[in-house]
Amino acid sequence: MKTRQQLASSKRWVIKIGSSLVTNDGSGLDTTAIKRWTEQIAQLRQQGKEILLVSSGAVAEGMVRLKWQNRPKALHELQAAAAVGQMGLVQAYESFFQQHNIVSAQILLTHDDLSDRRRYLNARSTLRSLLDLGVIPIINENDTVATDEIRFGDNDTLAALVANLVEADALIILTDQQGLFSEDPRKNPDAQFISTGQANDARLHKMASSSGGMLGQGGMSTKLSAAQRAARSGTRTLITNGRNNNALSDIIRGEETGTLLLPDTEPMAARKQWLAGHLKVSGQLTLDEGASKVLLTSGKSLLAVGVTSVSGNFIRGEMVSCINHQGKEIAHGLVNYNAIEAAKICGKSSNKIEAILGYVDEAELIHRDNMVLI
Repeated sequence: MKTRQQLASSKRWVIKIGSSLVTNDGSGLDTTAIKRWTEQIAQLRQQGKEILLVSSGAVAEGMVRLKWQNRPKALHELQAAAAVGQMGLVQAYESFFQQHNIVSAQILLTHDDLSDRRRYLNARSTLRSLLDLGVIPIINENDTVATDEIRFGDNDTLAALVANLVEADALIILTDQQGLFSEDPRKNPDAQFISTGQANDARLHKMASSSGGMLGQGGMSTKLSAAQRAARSGTRTLITNGRNNNALSDIIRGEETGTLLLPDTEPMAARKQWLAGHLKVSGQLTLDEGASKVLLTSGKSLLAVGVTSVSGNFIRGEMVSCINHQGKEIAHGLVNYNAIEAAKICGKSSNKIEAILGYVDEAELIHRDNMVLI
């Protein structure tokens, strides 16, 4: 109960609302539901909460306006549906928030906005300024310009990265399910409900379903991954049933609703959160046992001598994945050499880099300040 009360008393919330909760069974936006959400969010604001809203529904609304029966698979068609539907989605939220004298703002992001350090800091400054001004940011992926390589993939992931961006206290994921079960309750009625857990508990991911609904893109596994990401900034995540008309009001009362996933480690430093938030990895470095141990236990930089193989076509400064000798991913980092150079110097001591390449940019393949453990 104490953890629920702590959640209720937290100040800065990122609230993610899924497609099924803002559309009328695929027949356009459910304006009654959107009005209900804005009313509850207005109540949260009256209690001193800072709210950032990540809402799905643009593609679903666009499908209805374009008279499409099935969600398109082609990227350009998804972009078209999002462009059409975003108009109605934001207009609906804005009109209802205005009834409560609340100013809202539209924020559209791509992963490029958050992977570029300067744009990341600009986005953070903008969101924090909006919160200081009492504005509610309505955030969505910029589907109309995003490509496969830079897409977040689902709004659960986007909401988690926003939580990192503003160091939110709570991430509320409203879905069409009660929360997390030991098995899919739609297939096994005897599945056990999980009230509270740790965001990084690997056992929970084995329990989660990876399939979403007809309109939604993220299943329960994406929500668990989102909770893991949010935990990097010390954010608590609650996955709860948005079919409950009073879902947000119940949370603020501290009621035992949904599945609460708690961070089990200290929050990462802001720069480390930015590094961990990169979704696009351009290559892979496989490490020997000694280098793997050093990274995990000593917090040191990665030297070329500890790398056994290089894969991918990356350039200097891009994000690469570090794989241990057992094939498990253990870290991400910004690499100091391109793929061809890294392949030439892997397994070699740092004092031999100049002789091999003819120059030395850095003694380390990845500096510890540019690395984050996974």
